Amino acid sequence: MSTISAKMVKELRDKTGAGMMDCKEALTECNGDIEKAVDFLRKKGMATALKRAGRGTSEGTIQSYIHMGGKIGVIVEVNCESDFVAKNEDFIEFTKNIAMHIAATNPAGISPEDVPREVIDREKAVYRDQALEMGKPENMVDKIVDGKLNKFYKEACLMNQAYVRNPDITISDLLNEVIAKIGENIKIARFSRFQIGG
Repeated sequence: MSTISAKMVKELRDKTGAGMMDCKEALTECNGDIEKAVDFLRKKGMATALKRAGRGTSEGTIQSYIHMGGKIGVIVEVNCESDFVAKNEDFIEFTKNIAMHIAATNPAGISPEDVPREVIDREKAVYRDQALEMGKPENMVDKIVDGKLNKFYKEACLMNQAYVRNPDITISDLLNEVIAKIGENIKIARFSRFQIGG
């Protein structure tokens, strides 16, 4: 087993934002392999998030982000369990980063359930027409449409999108990391994105 240096712990902490003891534990579990330790911490964050998922989120904050000299604006509401966390710097920074991400990516909804039915129907119709124009057999068309719809959800739904500041993780991964770090259930409740002429 390799020895875990303070430099390694710091490197992992800088990469993940996790606490010192969590970083040391992850490196110990992964024999000093930084990349494996990152995955270890991500899984731990997911487990913590799942444990907290059922807890109520009646507190929170509303943050805004204005981009391109006032051409794009976003307002986002993110909820948490306590007023204490609502005032926490990490929580507020997370909320601001989510607002900035929404300005950049223009998601259709937070999760697939939030995408309006007419948008899904329109996407399905386009995918169906494309498949038929390519001469695909009728029995394959539905599978092709489902595959393209899953890709659409990945690109259009906030929770599935790659985070603009770190494309290696999704917004869902980022949320789980923040839940693990702060220790409360956190939920992105709603957002509005405005664009001049949009």
